[in-house]
Amino acid sequence: MLGGFGITELLIVLVIVLVLFGVGRISKIAGEMGSGIRAFKDGLQGTEGEEGEEGEEGEKEEESAEETET
Repeated sequence: MLGGFGITELLIVLVIVLVLFGVGRISKIAGEMGSGIRAFKDGLQGTEGEEGEEGEEGEKEEESAEETET
């Protein structure tokens, strides 16, 4: 189980983290991580969309170039 950690050990670590950071700060950190992950995913989708548009434009240019050559 998780490298030798049992339920008891995980609960002890959780209590120590809560005492050190507090509930408010942990929720704030989790919210910031969530928004960061969301921004990262949006950034990845944005670059994929741009590449797709450029790829389609490139194909259209190639087709028109082939038509003018013949």
